[in-house]
Amino acid sequence: MKLPKFLLADNSDMPEDLFVVHTEYPRFILNVEEEEVEWFDDLEGDDEETMADEATKVVEAAFKWCDDELAKYDEEDED
Repeated sequence: MKLPKFLLADNSDMPEDLFVVHTEYPRFILNVEEEEVEWFDDLEGDDEETMADEATKVVEAAFKWCDDELAKYDEEDED
């Protein structure tokens, strides 16, 4: 099965929170409301600074994707 790169998720035990699940390496869950990341994969690489930069980029991409996705929901509500 082919999975999307990002998924939106919520949970009734945490009704105020919204999550983005990143399904590709490095896999993680981003709590959008708390701006916290839970990594599923160890970040591997020789250069720690490069790995930190890559992690920052993918988390920023998750935030942007979430904003774009929520905007689509808002547009649907307006129609």
